Amino acid sequence: MTERVVLAYSGGLDTSVAIGWIAEATGAEVVAVAVDVGQGGEDLEAIRQRALDCGAVEAYVADARDEFATEYCMPALAANGLYQDAYPLVSGISRPVIVKHLVRAARQFGATTVAHGCTGKGNDQVRFEVSITSLAPDLKCLAPVRDLALTREKAIAYAEKHKLPIETTKKNPFSIDQNVWGRAIETGFLEDIWNAPTKDVYNYTDDPTFPPVADEVIITFDQGVPVALDGEKVTPLQAIQELNRRAGAQGVGRIDIVEDRLVGIKSREIYEAPGAMALIAAHRELENVTLEREQARFKRNVEQRWSELVYDGQWFSPLKKNLDTFIADTQKYVSGDIRLVLHGGRATVSGRRSEQSLYDFNLATYDEGDSFDQSSAVGFIDIYGLTSKLAAARDVKFGNGVDLGDGEL
Repeated sequence: MTERVVLAYSGGLDTSVAIGWIAEATGAEVVAVAVDVGQGGEDLEAIRQRALDCGAVEAYVADARDEFATEYCMPALAANGLYQDAYPLVSGISRPVIVKHLVRAARQFGATTVAHGCTGKGNDQVRFEVSITSLAPDLKCLAPVRDLALTREKAIAYAEKHKLPIETTKKNPFSIDQNVWGRAIETGFLEDIWNAPTKDVYNYTDDPTFPPVADEVIITFDQGVPVALDGEKVTPLQAIQELNRRAGAQGVGRIDIVEDRLVGIKSREIYEAPGAMALIAAHRELENVTLEREQARFKRNVEQRWSELVYDGQWFSPLKKNLDTFIADTQKYVSGDIRLVLHGGRATVSGRRSEQSLYDFNLATYDEGDSFDQSSAVGFIDIYGLTSKLAAARDVKFGNGVDLGDGEL
C-alpha cells in the first residue's frame, strides 16, 4: 500500500505546490486537509477542489468555527491569555484545533505522516509538531518548506511549470495568519522595527484616529463565557464575530509588538484582535468584581504561565491541562454584566453588575450607611506591620537603619 501524508492545506501557493512536491520527494500520496477557524476568504469547497486539482488523492474540509470559538477561544478568554501582556495568542490557539483535525484525518485515511507549511524560523513548526506527537506519538512530521527545501521561488516555478490553479506572485509584502480570534501580520517592511505600519496592513480594524460615535455594549457572562450582547443571546462564536465588527469599527485591538519567539529570536509582529481584546477587557473587570483577592493574585501568575505554554506549542501538555483545571474552577462565579464603551481604539469599562459580586457597597462607602468598623484597623496595622517593625529595630540596633539624610523638613 502506498504511504500517505496528510497535509495541512490553506489553499495558498506554498501548500498547493507542496502536494506535488511531497509526492515527488517521498513517493507518498497526499491527503489535503483544510480547517475553517473563521479566517474568512474563499469558500471551503473551492479550496477542496483546488487541492484535488493540484494532485491530492483526497481532500477533506472541516468547518471548525464553533468548535474553535467554544473549546479554544473561551479557555483563552478564561485565562485572559496574553503573551507578553499584549498578544492574545491568535495563532497559538488555532494550531491545536487544526492539528486535531489533521490527526483525525490521518487515522481515517491511513496516513503515517502529517505535513505542514511552516518554515524553520517560526513558532508554528513547533506548535504543529509538538501537538501532533502529543495526540499521536506514532505519527511522523514533515515540513516541506523546511525539510524539502521548498523556497518561494521554487514554489512559483513549480506552479507555473505544472500549470497549477493557483495565483503566483513574487510581490506579497506580508505574511498573514488570521482566524475569528484575530489577525497576525509580519515580514516585509515591518521587519524594520522603526517603520510604522501603513493603512494596508489592517483589515479587521478601522483607523481609530477619526472614530465614529462611541459605541456602548453590555456583555453578559455566565461562568466566564459571554452569553449575551445588549440582552440578545449569543454563542461564543457570535459574540466574537459581533465584537470583531463593533470594536473593529472603533479601531480597538491594534497591537504592534516586538515579541520573543520560541526559537530564540525577536520578531516584530502586528496584530489586530478587536473582539478578543474587547472580551478580555470585559472579562478581566468582571473577575475584579467576583474573584477573591488571593485567588485573583495567584490567577494572574497562572495566566502568564498558561499564555507562555500556549505560545510555545504546549496546548496538550500535562502542565497546561493542570492549569486549565485551576482556571476553570475560578470561573464558577464570574457571571454578570459589563458595560463597555468602544471608541477611538479603546474598550473602556463604564459599569459592572453581578449577583456573585464580592463588592459590598456598605463596606466600601465613606458616606452614611458605612458598615466598616474603622477601629479594627488599629489592631490590624499593628499585627500586619509587626515583622517589619521587629526587623527595623534589629537594623537600628546593629547600625543598619535607614539613612534619613541631613536635609531639613
